[in-house]
Amino acid sequence: MPEYLGVDTSNYTTSVAVYISEENRIYQCKKLLPVKDGELGLRQSEAVFHHIKQLPEMIEKLFDENSIKAPRVVTASSRPRNIDGSYMPCFLCGEGLARSYAAVAGVEMFTTSHQVGHILAALYSADRLNLVKERFIAFHVSGGTTDCLLCEPDDDNIINVTEVGTSLDLKAGQAVDRIGLMLGLHFPCGIELEKLAVCADKMFKIKPVLKDGNCCLSGVENKCDNMLKNGESSENTAKYCLDFIAETIIAMTGYAIEKYGQLPLVFAGGVMSDIIIRDRILEQFPLASFAEPQFSCDNAAGVAIYGYLKCMGVR
Repeated sequence: MPEYLGVDTSNYTTSVAVYISEENRIYQCKKLLPVKDGELGLRQSEAVFHHIKQLPEMIEKLFDENSIKAPRVVTASSRPRNIDGSYMPCFLCGEGLARSYAAVAGVEMFTTSHQVGHILAALYSADRLNLVKERFIAFHVSGGTTDCLLCEPDDDNIINVTEVGTSLDLKAGQAVDRIGLMLGLHFPCGIELEKLAVCADKMFKIKPVLKDGNCCLSGVENKCDNMLKNGESSENTAKYCLDFIAETIIAMTGYAIEKYGQLPLVFAGGVMSDIIIRDRILEQFPLASFAEPQFSCDNAAGVAIYGYLKCMGVR
């Protein structure tokens, strides 16, 4: 039975996954990197250390609990994005494991970007893998990115990604975590911030800041800080943050549609697992595709899918 191993070692999560093509099923194990209370993430040296510790645990758990046979293909995310100069040391951990396994087992190995992995995971989760043969617009919204992307079929990379718009300052995930820490939440703050926001009792009028399809999000941090200082509730402050991000993404989507036409829309990345943001976007774009939460946050599922698509010669 063909089995495809994927490894992803981002600055947030150690993740491994196996795609079994005959079942069209993903098995995955992942673990957040430990971050001390009050801190906003890890230095790269710390991330590398924790990946080295956690990777063997995740591999053992994945294969022991699911009785998976030795995969015939292994793929690793070796860089954040498919652009020149895109590099983070933490991805060397997963790439090193993949290279070692491929050499010992004599199997084929591929590398892709963390971003392409996110997009493919969203397509798999939404049952839209057929889109790799078409043009579509994808959003990758996380702690390190707030990107609107034109995706097109590519012979070498499965998907060729062209940036349509991005954040010129703060990324959406950074805004969520910074405002979450203001409110005394634990990093990463997305889930706890959402729980606060659903209890809000106010509606907010939001005016996104867009410049030629690019957004600016630093203002939401300052606004939320002022709201708290002026006695606004934690629930309403959390809701304002998420509403601002949602309206910003809606505005960026509108810009992309105006530029490229009515293409399929796909939303990936950890921030896109937020119910408030997702539902607001679906009100405006009801045909948009979203990944399930386990395939929205950092994961190796799309990386494993990449190896399958390369072997199948998908163009």
